[in-house]
Amino acid sequence: MVALLFPGQGSQQKGMGRDLFSKFPKVVRIADDILQYSIEELCLDDPFNRLNQTQFTQPAMYIVNALSYLAWSKENSKKPTYLAGHSLGEYNALFAAKVFDFATGLKFVVKRGELMGQAQGGAMVAIIGLSEQQIHAVLEDNKLQAVTIANKNSRTQFVLTGAEPEVMKAKELCEANGALLTVKLNVSGAFHSRYMLPAQQKFETFVNDFELASPQIHVIANCTARPYQSGDQTIKKALCDQITHSVLWVDSIGYLLSQNVTEFVEMGPGRVLTGLISRIKNGQ
Repeated sequence: MVALLFPGQGSQQKGMGRDLFSKFPKVVRIADDILQYSIEELCLDDPFNRLNQTQFTQPAMYIVNALSYLAWSKENSKKPTYLAGHSLGEYNALFAAKVFDFATGLKFVVKRGELMGQAQGGAMVAIIGLSEQQIHAVLEDNKLQAVTIANKNSRTQFVLTGAEPEVMKAKELCEANGALLTVKLNVSGAFHSRYMLPAQQKFETFVNDFELASPQIHVIANCTARPYQSGDQTIKKALCDQITHSVLWVDSIGYLLSQNVTEFVEMGPGRVLTGLISRIKNGQ
């Protein structure tokens, strides 16, 4: 069985989509009309250094992921059995499952990126080399209740999120407790935490104006690590919950492996998710 995977924010790179834009001119035109700027120029040239700003990163990743999927579909007549996306990438999984069309998905992602990009005072730090149990012990022993786990990427790779002073303190303490590597992420918000509640509430109001279809292919939800259930309101709730809840990536891949998925194909730029799967399979 085959599962297609869609990366999220952090996989963006200048030059992404170079071999895709010319193949799908109609889709690119739809994107440009919605964005009111050239997505090809942003991805290939990034003349104003905006590609790494959340409100630009998220639409860019969604579009390149979508084009990558359309190119894959042209060459592969057989449908995948499962779809999964990391954070933002989940929107591409839902697009591929025909829950919404390309334009609707892009409108969602533009609004999501805009709201998340407005968040201030938060921070996110990647921690590599400690187990989840060790990280919880560090946070509890030092009373860092304002810090939570945003992404569970593998058994020894996590992303912490929360108010910046506490997150930076947690970074130092994780280093002191044996973390192999800690990296502060280039974001100004505490994504996937309760600090994103105002953004979540505004996003909920926005998505309620749209009607969503049930998935035609199984999509694994970030928040539950299980397939999406059918129903317009159920899907909307999952998308809104994702903004304030942890991305359970290691559990999602664990579920797919338990369902006898033998082939994982990563869409979009880079191979971040492919690397994580190797770590998960190796128990890391």
